[in-house]
Amino acid sequence: MKIKSTLTLKYKYNESASLIYDSLEVDNENYVKGNINNETIEYKIDSESLGSFLATTDDLIASEIVAEKIIDKTS
Repeated sequence: MKIKSTLTLKYKYNESASLIYDSLEVDNENYVKGNINNETIEYKIDSESLGSFLATTDDLIASEIVAEKIIDKTS
C-alpha cells in the first residue's frame, strides 16, 4: 500500500520558516521532500507502509517542535 500526504506548516514570519526549513532539511534528505514559499513550508511524505509513514511524520513534527522552541528562546 502506498501512502501519500502533504504537511503544511505556516509561520508568522518568513525568517522563522526559513530557519526551520534549513534546520530540518539535513534530516529530511531522502525521506521527505520539502518546499518553502515565504512563511509556509510544505512537506510531501510518501511511504510504502503505515508504520513507516507514521514514524516519518512523527519524527518530522517532533523535530519541527524542537526547532520552533529554539527559535522562540533565542529571539
